[in-house]
Amino acid sequence: MAPAELRRVLLKISGESLARPGESGIDPEVAAEIAEEIRSVTELGVGIAVVVGAGNLVRGAEFARLGTNRATGDHMGMLGTAINTLALQDALERIEIETRAMSAIEVNAVMEPYIRRRALRHMDRGRVVILAGGTGNPYFTTDTAAALRATELGVDAVLKATKVDGVYTADPKLDPDATRLTAVSFQDCLDQDLRVMDRTAFTLCMENDMPIMVFDMFVKGNMKRAVQREEIGTWVTSAP
Repeated sequence: MAPAELRRVLLKISGESLARPGESGIDPEVAAEIAEEIRSVTELGVGIAVVVGAGNLVRGAEFARLGTNRATGDHMGMLGTAINTLALQDALERIEIETRAMSAIEVNAVMEPYIRRRALRHMDRGRVVILAGGTGNPYFTTDTAAALRATELGVDAVLKATKVDGVYTADPKLDPDATRLTAVSFQDCLDQDLRVMDRTAFTLCMENDMPIMVFDMFVKGNMKRAVQREEIGTWVTSAP
């Protein structure tokens, strides 16, 4: 079942969420809209850390399929997350939200190295912590980075912000009878092959009993509604 209260959360957003639909790169107006959604969460007194993908700039796995060394492609993606982190940090600070950007790879000229205790201290002081560089290692997705950081930082849930409004019994684009689930267990997701996150990330959340909320971030106000545990999206927990 959903957590009784959310005091701290980890928000996972894709790189594509920083671009206009169907486009690439970073749109400052879109970044500003996301920043406003994050501010609505901080105004509730909820601590928040953010992991951003890099699909709007570069996909390491796609480069690997085209012949680039996979480790090289993934490192390109990690640098892409740093660019997106700086864009989101700027958007937040323009609306006077105090932030700290931290990276799992060394880019010390523009952000702090990720150190767990330092990240926790920033959150204790009410800062939005934006985490770049994935896990710092190739072959792992930013979903896995989100699951790892959520576990390390002891948050109450992972908010998986997507372009769909939850987890469905089947692909709604292919199956007209697919229905959205309001809650589902980790085990049922595995048994029914319901795709929530990549398998490594999902397993990490399941083994550490880390709840996941999957919701549509493109509906204004949904981020705040998710934190307030309103009936949007899908909760994935040990026992729905």
